[in-house]
Amino acid sequence: MKLRPSRVLKRLADGQLPTSLKINLADPRVIEIAGLCDVDAVWLCQEHVANDWIALENQIRAARVHNIDSLVRVSRGSYSDYIRPFESDATGIIVPHVANADEAREIVQWTRFRPIGRRALDGGNIDGKFCLTPVEDYLEHANTERLVIFQIESPEALEHVEEIAAVPGFNGILFGPGDFSHLIGKVGQLNAPEVVAARQRVGAACRANGKFAMTAGVFAPLEDLVAEGYRVINIGADVVAMSSYIQQRLHTVQDTISKLPTTLKPAAQSPYV
Repeated sequence: MKLRPSRVLKRLADGQLPTSLKINLADPRVIEIAGLCDVDAVWLCQEHVANDWIALENQIRAARVHNIDSLVRVSRGSYSDYIRPFESDATGIIVPHVANADEAREIVQWTRFRPIGRRALDGGNIDGKFCLTPVEDYLEHANTERLVIFQIESPEALEHVEEIAAVPGFNGILFGPGDFSHLIGKVGQLNAPEVVAARQRVGAACRANGKFAMTAGVFAPLEDLVAEGYRVINIGADVVAMSSYIQQRLHTVQDTISKLPTTLKPAAQSPYV
């Protein structure tokens, strides 16, 4: 029984720059819209979003229907917290707040099967086609077509990024400029020299160790990010897209109203409403 390959890994192998969209909303129809628009992956979240497992499984299923990857940012936790998304058929996980190479090696041990790691074997979930996949195929697919991504987002982790990037068994690093800027006392200043230098250092560490670097958004000129080694490009977030669209449409309507002839213009609204 054929197992679905990673679209992101295929795009990377073809020399392309795969894209993802961060998802905060729980409705799987948002995933379907993303798939119909032809993004390569959706970034789902358990760290900052109140996703229950049924909602998450439906989001992962919607991604599978439209042949796009699902990358679940897990909560920092135990072995089970990290493999459960895989067993729900997520294409990959993003592990936040990885601080050093020892943590990186432990996560690889938890999430990869032998000979790479020591993940416990089940196969009775959708990722193994409910035991319909031969076990050898299941293990091979899990070790080669499932992504493990570490998130670097603190000055302390940055000091170890070269050692982290050198750990075998994972695929890429996501740089978190928001948390990094906050932790150095320059919250939201994503173009501050220290943040830019950190971003570049992460990209260089990935290039030197055969890992991909992933962006949290297009927070710098795209050509700069690509030159620095960023290969997986997160284009934004569903909630940002929705709020931007609503604001833009409201502005269009309000601007039109302001230019109407006096005979058609509505009465001014009370500021106390």
